[in-house]
Parts: sequence; C-alpha cells; structure tokens
Amino acid sequence: MALKVYGNRMSEPTRAVLIFCKINGIDFEEIQVDVLKGHQFSPEYKAINPMRQIPAIVDGKLKLFESHAILIYLACAFPGVASHWYPGDPAERAKVHSVLDWHHSYLRRGAAGLVFNSILAPLNGMRSYPQIITQAEEILLRSLSKLENFWLKDGSFLGGSTQPSIADLSLACEVMQLELLSEEDYHRILSPYKKVKKWIEDTRSATAPYFDEVHEHLFESQKGFREKMVTHSGKNNARSKM
Repeated sequence: MALKVYGNRMSEPTRAVLIFCKINGIDFEEIQVDVLKGHQFSPEYKAINPMRQIPAIVDGKLKLFESHAILIYLACAFPGVASHWYPGDPAERAKVHSVLDWHHSYLRRGAAGLVFNSILAPLNGMRSYPQIITQAEEILLRSLSKLENFWLKDGSFLGGSTQPSIADLSLACEVMQLELLSEEDYHRILSPYKKVKKWIEDTRSATAPYFDEVHEHLFESQKGFREKMVTHSGKNNARSKM
C-alpha cells in the first residue's frame, strides 16, 4: 500500500512534504484537503489528524501529522534517501533540529501570520487587524535577518551545510509563501536579504524540477490574489471617503 499524503499545495508544509517525496523517489498518493471548504473538519480526516491541520500522512498503520515529524519519518523510513537530508551524525542532526525548532517559533509566525492577516483573511471575509499585521511583519523581518546573518553565514544552506537538509526545504517553502504579497511588499521585504534570495534559488536548483512543479499552484494563484487585493483595497478606500 502506497504512502498517502493529505494536504493542499497552497500550504507551505504540504509543499515541503510533496517535494521531499518526489525528489527522493518515494511512491505516494496525494489526497487533496480543501481547507477553505472545511474538509479538515470532516470525521474522516479527524480520524487521521485529530488536530485538523495539514499535512498528514498514512503509511500502513501509521497516521502522522506535523510536517517536521513527517519529514523526519520519511527520511528515516524509506531507503534511498540521501543522507544530507537528515544526517546520521548526531551533531549534524542536532543542527537540523535546531533550525526546525526555530522555524516554528519565529519564521513561521512571521511569514504565515503576515500572509494570512494581510491577504487571506480579508479576501475570505474575515476581519484583520492592523496591529497584528504590523507585529507579524516585525517578526518576519527579524527572522529574515537571522537567516541572512546567522543560519546562512557559513555555507550555501542552513547551518553551514553544502547540501540541503529537510530544514532547508521546510523553511524555503515558508518563504515562498511571500509570493502572495503585493509585488511592492514582496520586494520591499525580501530585497535587503541577498543571501536568503540566493539560498531559495539554491534550494530550488537542488530539488529541480519538483520545486517549481509543486509551487505551480502558488504561482498561478499569485496574480489572482494580487488583483483581488487591489480591488478590495479600492472598495475600502471608497467606503472611507463616504
């Protein structure tokens, strides 16, 4: 029975899992979970992931959620996965865990918080608060600075490695979500971080052609999101003048 991966390609963690499976030749079935339609709250999905988030996997009797745990499991359970993705050396493996732990405490809070509150919430009829958007951007900028000046200071990949690990894949997919921002905001936020931009390209090259293939839906959605935000902003400006 093939591995089953439940997720949605608009989800940063889902994309990381899909790219990892593809680049390492892991046979799997991709099962879409439409979070905007609430599929994650169905009884069927709750039986797989009681936390009702994506991604999740089913491998035989194992049901597993949380993308970092999934990536670690896949790197260990499937033969043929190159050792650089999840090193066997305890010190090198600890470095990977250090980046992954930092990711959820800082970079994800900033990137996901900014995109959700400034783009996804208003476009889906949910209220967003300027102070939350400001706070998320501040966390994001501090996180990008740490990537630039600490995590990437000694090599092409995170922690000084010459080849990507599961941490590179997870964090690169996170930063890619910023593509949904307006072109102006995207360049304003990312332009100062030259090492981060090169690292994204290095990660993309190391996982070609699957990085772009899995991100294709994000790229296709970018134009639509940007156009909708211009319209949404125009309507809000019109109301404020009434």
